[in-house]
Amino acid sequence: MKIGKSELETVAVKPGQYPPEDMYEIAFAGRSNVGKSSLLNLLTGRKSLARVSGNPGKTRTINFYRIDDAWRIVDLPGYGYAKVSKSVSAGWGEMMEKYLSSRPNLLKVVQLVDIRHAPSKQDVEMYDYLRHYGLQGIVVATKADKISRNQMQKQIKLIRDTLKLSREDVVIPVSSLKRTGQDVLLDEIGKLLEE
Repeated sequence: MKIGKSELETVAVKPGQYPPEDMYEIAFAGRSNVGKSSLLNLLTGRKSLARVSGNPGKTRTINFYRIDDAWRIVDLPGYGYAKVSKSVSAGWGEMMEKYLSSRPNLLKVVQLVDIRHAPSKQDVEMYDYLRHYGLQGIVVATKADKISRNQMQKQIKLIRDTLKLSREDVVIPVSSLKRTGQDVLLDEIGKLLEE
């Protein structure tokens, strides 16, 4: 699958601001600074569709991107950034929970983890949470260019074990810098949209 047209449709902090439930949505979740904006720009072939920031924790809203007038990418706020106050991060959690629990046209949440490290406690909590809502199944291991090919299988196994992934769950190593892995992810998304 290839993405032709992509545009920011809506920015929301509560359900009343969400766009209509008229097309399928694939959401993306991950820790702050895991490379979510870079991945979304890579998938859409646009340099600055999602703003890449040097300051982690920049996405404080749920951003809905309309893709080829057929489906949406939903960019969820990054979690686990220490410099954000507890009340702000609690607000993000509530905002994400409302979206994840109440959106009937949400097909799947792609969870991003940094391939260089074991998934964090928050990554594990997030994946358990996705599992609870039946939204698990695709994990993107970002920054794949930062490790050697020999390390890659070992790190993927570590991710699978830490998140307690099933055999059906897929882990896709992606490098936004080297522009690798996005085709595999787009194919997975294509399968979901066809089902």
